[in-house]
Amino acid sequence: MRYSAPSPSRLLTAVLPLTLLIAILGGCQPPADRADKAPAADGKRLQIAMIPKGTTHIFWRSVHFGALQAAEELGVDVQWRGPQTESDRDEQISVVQGFVNKQVDGICLAPLDADALVGPVKEAGRGGVPVVIFDSGLNAESDSFVSYVATDNFRGGELAAKAMGEKLGGQGNVVMLRYNQGSESTQQREEGFLKGLTEFPDIKVLSSDQYAGTTTESSMDKAQQILNRYGDQIDGIFAVCEPNAEGVLRALEDRKLAGKVAFVGFDSSDAMAEALRAGKLSAIVLQDPVQMGYLAIHSIVKKLRGEPVEPFVDTGVFVATPENIDSEQIQKLLNPAKA
Repeated sequence: MRYSAPSPSRLLTAVLPLTLLIAILGGCQPPADRADKAPAADGKRLQIAMIPKGTTHIFWRSVHFGALQAAEELGVDVQWRGPQTESDRDEQISVVQGFVNKQVDGICLAPLDADALVGPVKEAGRGGVPVVIFDSGLNAESDSFVSYVATDNFRGGELAAKAMGEKLGGQGNVVMLRYNQGSESTQQREEGFLKGLTEFPDIKVLSSDQYAGTTTESSMDKAQQILNRYGDQIDGIFAVCEPNAEGVLRALEDRKLAGKVAFVGFDSSDAMAEALRAGKLSAIVLQDPVQMGYLAIHSIVKKLRGEPVEPFVDTGVFVATPENIDSEQIQKLLNPAKA
């Protein structure tokens, strides 16, 4: 149907009712159940990109679950994409750049390399796409990103050292296996562990400079090498993340040493939880991945709404032991929900 332009006289007579209509509409408020939503400027749902370090480890599935919970509450959409492996810096950079080119409203990023992702994050900011960093830090000025949502990983390393020291009665020889160069979160755990061990002067660190890599298989190989080198000198081992810990566990089981060598891990999986209950692990330092994903989405949406955002959001750190394994809190963290 086509409409002809109204005459000047009809325009004049329309002014008063039009004014009244504007006044009525201006006084309307959104329904209560939509007042906390965060629509984009054009009325469409906000599109938030969430980029983990990788997509194969169980930890990220729980982060994803928390992100989806927050997205449902806030009425936004989460686009989840990351590199296949946690050593593929180029792929993660490409994912970031792809989302910036798509002009998503915001990005939540877990940098797998604290230096390599600085440029892409700054590029996103220049393109008008704010970034929340989660899980692992970025070696950039704080004004380069909105907020850092993460575990206090240094504190987590200190708690691992305390658990190890108590298990060994304050004396013995230990090995710490590092994760992957460039990973800020695990570096903080490593440094926290070494600092924490200074409280136990009779504990000697046999090795702390070996990188186990990003997979269970590479970690098992490295653990075998360490066991070959130091043999029965080793009283305790600390592994700083899920794939490393599972690799060490397999190596200890292979040599019939599980339960004989004090073993502290970081992050949970079904195998790790079972090993803790069986006495093959002395302790597991636990993050809250669901809360991490949940709070990362909340932080970026606050930024997009123009609300204040804390520069650092601590998602908590806990220690599971055979003694507290059946507590409600520890069970929830040992078996977090997954997407």
